[in-house]
This record gives sequence, C-alpha cells and structure tokens, in this order.
Amino acid sequence: MIAVGDRHDIEDRDDCERLVRAFYGRALVDPVIGWLFTDVAKLDLEAHVPEIASFWETILLGAGTYRGGAFAPHVALNARVPLRAGHFERWLALWTGTVDELFAGERAELAKAHAQRVARAFHSRLGTLPTAGARGDPGATPAPGLALTRHGPREG
Repeated sequence: MIAVGDRHDIEDRDDCERLVRAFYGRALVDPVIGWLFTDVAKLDLEAHVPEIASFWETILLGAGTYRGGAFAPHVALNARVPLRAGHFERWLALWTGTVDELFAGERAELAKAHAQRVARAFHSRLGTLPTAGARGDPGATPAPGLALTRHGPREG
C-alpha cells in the first residue's frame, strides 16, 4: 500500500464505492453537468452506484464484476441532449479532483488515466473530442458555449 498523507491507494470495492459516491455527490449538483444526471438521465443513484463501482473495481482491481456496456447509455443520452466536449471536460475535472482528494497511488493514477481514455473514446465515437486540457480544477470556468445551471436545494 502506498499512502500519501491521510490518503491511501484504491485497494478494494469499498474504496471504489467511496470514490463513485463522492464523485456523484459533486457531479449531481454541478452547475455545468448536474442537469444531465438529474433532469435528462434521471439517474437513480442507489441503482447506479453499485454498477459503476463494479466498472471501476474491474478496471482498477481486475475483479471482473462489471458486465455492462458503458457506451450505450451515453449514446442514448447524447440522442436526447448532445454531449459536448465541455461536458466531458467537466466530468474529467470533477473525477480527477475527487480521485486526488481521496486517494494517492498507482491505482488512483490509473483511475484518472482511464477516465481520460474513456472520455476521449466516447467523445470520438459521439463525434466530439475533448481537449487535452480536460484535467484540471473542478472549480474552473466551463468551456465556452456551455450554460451554468443551479441544482440541488435552493438556498434561503
């Protein structure tokens, strides 16, 4: 186990679930992509988390627990609302920030690198390729042409 400060590497399914839940905690309320999950995909988080945790458990730990097809749901979503490079850039920024906040080590680095490959492959197949600057600050300004929206409980 490689540990940095109070962070350790991704070691088991619990770590995969922790990562996925933390990511969706951010993504669902994100002003750039949150609406894609809540309003368009109408994501059932409790049903989705085990499936996506299995995806990452398979990628990062070789568990072989994921049997789904990750691309088809994105094709369906893209048919309803065109997914643009900025959407995937934001997803990558949130994912990278979440990984970096929670974990450190070889598998954490693999989680970020694989997410970059998945985003590039999906966008290439959907017709839009994210830029190389997709990694970055989760608080960064959205890509040009993307609207900010408010999600989650209203304040005051």
